[in-house]
Amino acid sequence: MRAGFLLSEVRIGLRRNLTMTFAVIVTTAISLSLLGIGLLSNAQVNAMKDYWYDKIEVSVYLCGSLSESPSCSGGVITPEQRLAIKSDLDALPVVQSTFYESQSEAYTRFQERFKDSAIAQNVTADQLPESFRVKLKDPTQFAVVVSAFSGRPGVDVVQDQRTILEKFFKLLNVLRNGALLVGLFSVLTAGLLISNTLRIAAFNRRRETGVMKLVGASSWSIQLPFLLEGIFSALIGWGFATGLLAGLKAVVDSKVAPLLTFTNFFGWNEVWIASAWLLLAGFTVSTIASLITLRRYLKV
Repeated sequence: MRAGFLLSEVRIGLRRNLTMTFAVIVTTAISLSLLGIGLLSNAQVNAMKDYWYDKIEVSVYLCGSLSESPSCSGGVITPEQRLAIKSDLDALPVVQSTFYESQSEAYTRFQERFKDSAIAQNVTADQLPESFRVKLKDPTQFAVVVSAFSGRPGVDVVQDQRTILEKFFKLLNVLRNGALLVGLFSVLTAGLLISNTLRIAAFNRRRETGVMKLVGASSWSIQLPFLLEGIFSALIGWGFATGLLAGLKAVVDSKVAPLLTFTNFFGWNEVWIASAWLLLAGFTVSTIASLITLRRYLKV
């Protein structure tokens, strides 16, 4: 089949069903955009995890006057115990660095954090525990520190900041999964619309395809123009979806990132990867929907 004749047939088909073609393009663009937003949401969650988990510290709180842990039954930690704990922390292979925070330093940090709260006026330095803040080489190795220091004389409690972030990231994961599911269902909806559009196009051109059958045209030569119509519409929708994702990234860089400097955001590389997945999804769905619809039509 000549390329010129094939393109002419595709152009005629798109022109005859202009309204339906426009609907397919718009639906595909919206569907792929929703799926792309889901993919970028996944990239954003991963970027935030990499940023925050890299900054996570383990806090080893030492026994103070208000401590009630069994390991603090001997009273306030002694200087000898403090030095021994510091030495043992530095000796652990998983530890990158340790920082000692005295009660006065903890009080200063507490006042800075809660300076606009009434609670700051009712807390004194002797009520706050001294601690070691431990930076790990691998944040996932928190259990090593827990097993080595939990219940040790002079240690009140060992706390991992990761447990605080886990609930937040669980919420983000739920939102991300929801966005991906909405995007996938939308893409399937676009596939159904492509199928219905091609069915209508095939019905409108049934005389032409009937003549082609009589003169011995193969099923593939009859299907190909219709198949290309569906793929062409999906590609235009993909182009609009990619433009929308690029616009979203530009807004994030210019408006959101300067305001939220406490975390990282997905990069342009993630946008292009998402665009490639959208191209694959659009091409696959449109091709499958077209082949199923046309094969069924040709059996009539």
